[in-house]
Amino acid sequence: MSEQVLDRTLPCGALAGAASLLALSLAMVGLARITGYEPAKPPPSNVVESRELYFVDRADGAVLVYAGRGDRPVDLLEPGTNGFVRGVLRGLVRERRADHIGAAPPFRLTRWADGRLSLDDPSTGRHVDLEVFGSTNAAAFAQIMIASRRPKEQP
Repeated sequence: MSEQVLDRTLPCGALAGAASLLALSLAMVGLARITGYEPAKPPPSNVVESRELYFVDRADGAVLVYAGRGDRPVDLLEPGTNGFVRGVLRGLVRERRADHIGAAPPFRLTRWADGRLSLDDPSTGRHVDLEVFGSTNAAAFAQIMIASRRPKEQP
């Protein structure tokens, strides 16, 4: 029988390239830490519109959106829709649970003069700039802002 020898080593060029990339990355991170570099933040902007919102889960998987202390929902997120909105809220609610905060405090949705949208949880201090997730995802929250301007009947 003949034995076949397989060379299972990586090419030296690939290893050298990977090591160089790793070293460069570590050097850049170290330089940023030493010099105190911080990523650019958006310049301060004025609040154009702000709403206190409550999100209530319904038994069928829908989410009712209430503006302020209103007794009627202003929007309805149907089951299986608005995945981005649900994901953001899930993250904020998870943090509330970790801090033993209930669902009573509202979230704050804010539209800024420069067109940005943000969602804040004043009870935990968490702030989410929604534009960093792309215009389509931010538009989902913009629709909630628009809906909160005109209360609807019970869905």
